[in-house]
Amino acid sequence: MSSHHIVRENQEPALVIANGEACSAELLGQLLEWAPYVVVLDGAVHRVLDLGIKVDALLGDFDGQPPLREFQPEEILRHQPDVEIVHTPDQDKTDLEKAFDFLLQRGHRAANVVWATGRRTDHTITNLTGLVAYRDRLAITLLDDHSRVFLLPRTFQKWYPAGTPLSLIPVGKATGIVTENLKYNLHDEALVLGYRTGSSNEAATDGLVKIRYAEGDLLMMECWDSEP
Repeated sequence: MSSHHIVRENQEPALVIANGEACSAELLGQLLEWAPYVVVLDGAVHRVLDLGIKVDALLGDFDGQPPLREFQPEEILRHQPDVEIVHTPDQDKTDLEKAFDFLLQRGHRAANVVWATGRRTDHTITNLTGLVAYRDRLAITLLDDHSRVFLLPRTFQKWYPAGTPLSLIPVGKATGIVTENLKYNLHDEALVLGYRTGSSNEAATDGLVKIRYAEGDLLMMECWDSEP
């Protein structure tokens, strides 16, 4: 789990490791295999180093909130002398948003994110809803052992096996939603967070699920009840 696969620059999504609940070693290993660049947020640094993962950049404000072990740059550099340590003290953005901004500055156009859900609920909600700020700039997918979440483009289609659990969750309000091949299709309808969401839908048959919508932001959540 210590090295990256050799790929062309920016060909595959970068990997961001946040500080939420850890995913399975299998999922993490799959993502690391093809990640050309690995960014770790400061709260997770010791957990990541304990796993022997090669890190390209370490980002955060390094405020050392208990019960985290105190951050010591010398300790990190002793284990991985090539890691880039980036101090990002801006308190108006979350550490995950800082990671996205950093990747954009470095020319990346896609990112997978793990350890961004679980643990603190406020962090989970913020991490999920914060995807909308990067529409058309960075293709972001949040993954854990039970879900894959990404912001839907205005027009979307993907092949799914029948019965695949799919949830459409608006960030605020999404309108003009039209779907095909879902168990519960929408016909030019609106979803509103907190009032009406498209949770716990599923693919009706083996084949393409098609979704389009006119306005707003809509998250796709591909879910499963057990580890895939």
